[in-house]
Amino acid sequence: MSIEVKVPTLGESVSEATVGQWLKKPGEAVALDEPIVSLETDKVAVEVPAPAAGVLGALVANEGDTVNVGALLALIEDSVAAAGAQAPAPRTEAPVPPASASEAPAAAPAAAASSGDAAALSPAVRRAVLEYGIDPSTVKGTGKDGRLTKEDVMAAAAAKQASPAPAVSAPVAAPAAAVTGGRNEERVKMTRLRQTIAKRLKSAQETAALLTTFNDVDMSAVMEARNKYKDVFEKKHGVKLGLMSFFAKASVLALKDIPAVNAQMQGDEIVYFDYVDISVAVSAPNGLVVPVVRNVDKMSFADIEKAIANYGKAARDGTLTMADMAGGTFTISNGGVFGGLMSTPIINPPQSAVLGLHRIEDRPVVRNGEIVIRPMMYIALSYDHRIIDGREAVTALKTIKEAIEDPTRLLIDL
Repeated sequence: MSIEVKVPTLGESVSEATVGQWLKKPGEAVALDEPIVSLETDKVAVEVPAPAAGVLGALVANEGDTVNVGALLALIEDSVAAAGAQAPAPRTEAPVPPASASEAPAAAPAAAASSGDAAALSPAVRRAVLEYGIDPSTVKGTGKDGRLTKEDVMAAAAAKQASPAPAVSAPVAAPAAAVTGGRNEERVKMTRLRQTIAKRLKSAQETAALLTTFNDVDMSAVMEARNKYKDVFEKKHGVKLGLMSFFAKASVLALKDIPAVNAQMQGDEIVYFDYVDISVAVSAPNGLVVPVVRNVDKMSFADIEKAIANYGKAARDGTLTMADMAGGTFTISNGGVFGGLMSTPIINPPQSAVLGLHRIEDRPVVRNGEIVIRPMMYIALSYDHRIIDGREAVTALKTIKEAIEDPTRLLIDL
């Protein structure tokens, strides 16, 4: 009996996805709820579990195909039935016509590469196999579950070139490989997530009247507080005390004082929110994602740090859901973790503002008429000038600066 594997419901307003990678090959045994294929939507990657135990049968959708919700992806066969169906296979391959016996060694690898093995190869690996003329069945994969990677194929090609070859072909093949080896090109189709990121950011530039205002922040007080309480904080709450909770709290003060920064334009109306849901930009394997920490205005430092830590882990593991990234009234993007000194972040539509954080470095500044060294950070607020006036944007960023330089303001709501 065959059991159908279909595209699951992917979330509100999401009707299609792209087949990212088959995690199992046809003929392999699968357990109940074991992930067998990864789907890419415009927001997250979703792993589809096996609806039953058995053997993965025919693949209906290939990697790179666009599939709709409810579409058939593959079949799972009963393990006993599948074993019986596969038993005669060796006997059908055994009788090879004598006349073509000399051609069999060349034909066999090609057949293997174009059947089950080829179906499990990623597009990049498949191109490398064809380019270097490598038989994938002779190469040991180092990827997940023993899958071939492009590096495996290139290593096999290098070993093949280094090994003794027939005198006739060696003089011709070696120069060609040397020429193409240093000037390769690879075309990889954009993932659905990357396509959506590109569309949304370009739409933000074309639709919103973007402007950025800058300021610098003396991080001395926050860094002193972290150093003083980080051990006690982690021991009590089970999470590290980071900078993001300070900036999230400071942003809440600014958004409450300047409601336009926490608003959105919807048609010919401006919607003001009396709550603060902050989208926190985190790096995932497939690109930048922005899960939402909700009701930050009602959260403690520990609650904020735990929420951000959980989202960061989920992004790395690829387990973020559509609900995790829905909504958001304001965004914080920390380019400082990658060493960025200054940037002009782009708003996350339909939000009207985004706060950009950058790296901390010691710089000379004037304090009380004297030049001193302080740990300084440039901060940037990009905003939609259709909703937010320059005065409001500058005031909001100044409020964040003052709260970070004097964290006591965060406690007395000033």
